[in-house]
Amino acid sequence: MGLIAEHFMAIALFFSFIALIFYGFPVAWTMGGLGVLFIIISMVSDSLFDTFYGVDWGFASMVVYRLYGVMANWVLVALPMFIFMGIMMDKSGIAEDLMTDLSKLFGKTRGGLAIAIVFIGVLLAASTGIIGAAVVLLTILGVPLMLKNNYNRDLACGVVCATGTLGILIPPSIMLVIMGDQVRISVGDLFMGAVFPGLLLGLLYTIFIIGYAYMKPKVAPLPKDAEPVTIKIIIRVFKSIIPPALLIVAVLGSIFMGIATPTEASGVGALGASLLAIMRGRLSFSDLKHVIRKTTHTTAYIFALFVGATMFALILRGLGGDELIEGALKALPFGTNGVVIVVLLIAFILGFFLDWIEITLIILPFLAPVMLDLGVDLVWFIVMFAVVLQTSFITPPVGFALFYMKGVAPQGITIKNIYRGIIPFVFLQVIAVTIVFNFPKIVTWLPKVAYGP
Repeated sequence: MGLIAEHFMAIALFFSFIALIFYGFPVAWTMGGLGVLFIIISMVSDSLFDTFYGVDWGFASMVVYRLYGVMANWVLVALPMFIFMGIMMDKSGIAEDLMTDLSKLFGKTRGGLAIAIVFIGVLLAASTGIIGAAVVLLTILGVPLMLKNNYNRDLACGVVCATGTLGILIPPSIMLVIMGDQVRISVGDLFMGAVFPGLLLGLLYTIFIIGYAYMKPKVAPLPKDAEPVTIKIIIRVFKSIIPPALLIVAVLGSIFMGIATPTEASGVGALGASLLAIMRGRLSFSDLKHVIRKTTHTTAYIFALFVGATMFALILRGLGGDELIEGALKALPFGTNGVVIVVLLIAFILGFFLDWIEITLIILPFLAPVMLDLGVDLVWFIVMFAVVLQTSFITPPVGFALFYMKGVAPQGITIKNIYRGIIPFVFLQVIAVTIVFNFPKIVTWLPKVAYGP
């Protein structure tokens, strides 16, 4: 109780933010506005009630220097480049070809269409990383095809929503770029650390689909008009896979081999995606304008959040929020692993109400020093944190993937279908976190092989 009373203002600031978000206020304006409001409250309290918060306009001026540090960080140049790459890949039409060919390849397999969705989702994740685009595209391409073949609606919705969010974890991930910037660790290490957990999720989804389809054949019946798999179909599949695979190798391979930094590799990815679109005849001048405009809008949104979050985090720290979090975590009687579990559980619960970027910008910078003090490997912790935050896209009421899907879903798909469909995949994500928690080398092995201990 003493700790809570001592840091009452910090607690009030945090819960005011959550309350205003529920009322639908813009996130960036909410964070910045609350920062200014609590500066005024602190100054009034210090002058009238002899408190000692010390948060005034002089203290708040440090936000200028922090923002300069953000804008001067070359790592963040990768953000608009990867966003451009993802939107350009969406324009190239590669996913449509993959859907057509893979549906024929897996047509004779029970649950084959859903497995094809997972496979395409993994490739899209590794070549685009744009969640909204991936979910919308997979919904438009995959859901009507699965419904045509009498797939269970809940299963169809769940597969698309869960798979479409893999891009936030599988490199090149925008989330990992931002996390690396916030905690000042190598983005390349995070990219390498996230590879196997991302593939693990794809594998768990596939195992679940196969098991569920064989236990309940009616949820994923075999297509009546499925063609036999021939050499011609296999060759077509390889031709469809080669372009995105080459792009993935060019971007991630250059990072993993130490040839390029993530910032440099993002430029390679943007150029490669543009060349693929040109080679396929999918890039007109109007398309290029659309891609640039959408990239600008997305980048501006993210950096507006940076501005608001910088102000919010500074005032929260000034009011003792960092001391509150550190003291509360270190006071837990569970040991280091217990503290990590509690933090991941809190992040999971917050994901029901807040977007991943808000949690990353506000909470993560306060957690990283505590984890370092406890001797926790930061790459391992942040990758687990990222897997947990992936669930924020598919957990109501703020699961954006659910609304992306509902906006373009065919008639007959209700929000209940979507909510029921994502339940098993949320559990699969929890299983993935549990596996990574118990076997840290899934995350740490690849960075150590690349750069040494």
